[in-house]
Amino acid sequence: MPMHMFQQLIDTLKKNPKKIVFTEGTDPRILEASARLLSGTWLTPVLVGNPDAIHEAAEKAGFNVRGAIIMDPDNYPRMEEMVQTMCELRKGKMTEEQVRAYLKRANYFGTMLVKLGEADALLGGATYSTADTVRPALQLIKTKPGHSIVASCFIMVREDVGGNTVLAMGDCAINIKPTVEQLVEIGIGCADCAKVFGIDPQVAYLSYSTKGSGSGEDVDKMREAAAKAKAARPDLAIEGELQFDAAVSPKVAETKCKGLPVAGKANTFIFPDINAGNIGYKIAQRLGGFDAYGPVLIGLNAPINDLSRGCNAQEVYSMANITAALS
Repeated sequence: MPMHMFQQLIDTLKKNPKKIVFTEGTDPRILEASARLLSGTWLTPVLVGNPDAIHEAAEKAGFNVRGAIIMDPDNYPRMEEMVQTMCELRKGKMTEEQVRAYLKRANYFGTMLVKLGEADALLGGATYSTADTVRPALQLIKTKPGHSIVASCFIMVREDVGGNTVLAMGDCAINIKPTVEQLVEIGIGCADCAKVFGIDPQVAYLSYSTKGSGSGEDVDKMREAAAKAKAARPDLAIEGELQFDAAVSPKVAETKCKGLPVAGKANTFIFPDINAGNIGYKIAQRLGGFDAYGPVLIGLNAPINDLSRGCNAQEVYSMANITAALS
């Protein structure tokens, strides 16, 4: 991410320093990112794992993580409180015995640290699947009021002459075939997420049709979702359904949908399904020269994000700052 954008996030955090849980405390990439964070004052790493194992792994990899908070599920002073809180949250779905077993798992233990206020945010998934990050978050942190799902937003950044182009795209990673109501949530969530990154969201619900030029149930779905999102959040600039060219090219917008405020200058794109979203952001990344940051999870009561298993330490560091800035 370009330095000035990052600086903006860090400046925000400096005013209100945070703590972030890393569920994979012995992973060398996590340790490298933690060492880097510890050289600043705005974000304290909370490493989950056995202290001896973490210090040994850090020494072996050559990183100084003194100053990090280490939380060990096998030796956690508030464990009884954590067990009771999780039993309450999973009432009727898990026995106390099952809860105790689940809290031995770093992803559940780490999520409960956020729930109990021991940390503000969580970043996991360097060694496990997105589902293993999202499931405990949904079960324990739950969704924000007005949200029934967790969705994802990618922040796309390209350094151009005279500044950066910054876009938001969703949902490219989680919801396979979102309904109209879910698309409303995705659009609003992506717009709010975009603001954190300095984007003034101009939201386009994308389709193969522009304002009725084509027909079909997918067109109807995007048109209806755009209308409902607009009604739910009149403070946001939202339009749909739009073809991608009408959304981004002022010239095409002039021809296809003259006078629509978002058309021709959209920067926040809502895709009809995961196929379109995943393909779309990867085309922008591989052919358009954009760097992709995410998936940033939206709709949860606390900022919890997922790393890709192929991530490097720089990506961990970037995503840690991004995640904490959302809290």
